[in-house]
Amino acid sequence: MQLKKQDILKALETISLAGEGKNMVESGAVMNVITFADEVVVDLKMSTPAMHIKKRAEADIVKTIHELVSPDAKVVVNIKVEAPAKPSNPNLIKGKPIPGIKNIIAVASGKGGVGKSTVTANIAVTLARMGFKVGVLDADIYGPSIPIMFDVAAERPLSVTIDGKSKMKPVENYGVKVLSIGFFTKPNQAVIWRGPMASKALNQLIFDANWGDLDFMLVDLPPGTGDIHLSIMQALPITGAVVVSTPQTVALADARKGVAMFQQENIDVPVLGIVENMSYFTPLELPDNKYYLFGKQGARNLAEDLEVPFLGEIPLVQSIREAGDVGRPAALQTATPSEESFEAVTKRVVEETVRRNTELPPTEAIKITTMAGCSAVKK
Repeated sequence: MQLKKQDILKALETISLAGEGKNMVESGAVMNVITFADEVVVDLKMSTPAMHIKKRAEADIVKTIHELVSPDAKVVVNIKVEAPAKPSNPNLIKGKPIPGIKNIIAVASGKGGVGKSTVTANIAVTLARMGFKVGVLDADIYGPSIPIMFDVAAERPLSVTIDGKSKMKPVENYGVKVLSIGFFTKPNQAVIWRGPMASKALNQLIFDANWGDLDFMLVDLPPGTGDIHLSIMQALPITGAVVVSTPQTVALADARKGVAMFQQENIDVPVLGIVENMSYFTPLELPDNKYYLFGKQGARNLAEDLEVPFLGEIPLVQSIREAGDVGRPAALQTATPSEESFEAVTKRVVEETVRRNTELPPTEAIKITTMAGCSAVKK
């Protein structure tokens, strides 16, 4: 008795592997069929190493050949497991932006308490008033304040279905889309997470969200230079960074480290410039007076020393603090010194972003490895 290859293939077309819609011939699982008189050898390729699935496939092949071709056939099944390569995440392709998001600006500070989130919120609403499509990612996992500043602390992101997948819809106010870990925690609940868990939460806020089309995504980073910063730069091709500082020496020392982090050779994120917050105090009753409570032009001098752009000064004004506390950024108050200051800074950010995109290639998302207990960063 001579078995025919075409008869074997026709029989195998009646079998589907577990989890696959196509039959094993059509799906390419059958790599080869060889016949020798009454013996047949079937080489099968599978993507799962699970023993019970392999045994089931082998039994199905033997049973089907006996029933549809010959009950006396001697059947040998060779199974090779080839796990498919993990598809590359299009969001992590080096040098290419996330689809729909043109510019990703990281707002950082070496030191806490310098008003980084306040500057982020006000730049965001100013960009929106200029006609740009804007989003803010609150990456300060341990101290999220953006929901309060946008008066959306009581809101919760809705779920939307995009291309068959469930995505978070960012909360929106003042024309700005916002996502923060603060939406998922109670006001009196502390976020006590180690670095990997915080990084995982950030990835969900970035990649499991339907941000839509954005001209600018502002990423409000936590103070310092650590895990979260590396995770963000690993996950996102950052267009450029804005560093916020106050004029006093202790803040400038940390701001210098913040700039150095972005300029490190193996990170290489362009620094768009430095913003000096709380530059001077002008009392309402003495509008022409300026009192330099924390020092004068410290951030401007630092920018010149580091040869990075100086983006402008934000005065120490009570209304800026009050506006942030009630969830209406001060830049929304038209014809005020605060609004004028934030508008000037925002225009400089836009100018430096355009210049950076014209003169420099796209930033690459960095790769991070751990060696001997220390973080090593490389392209």
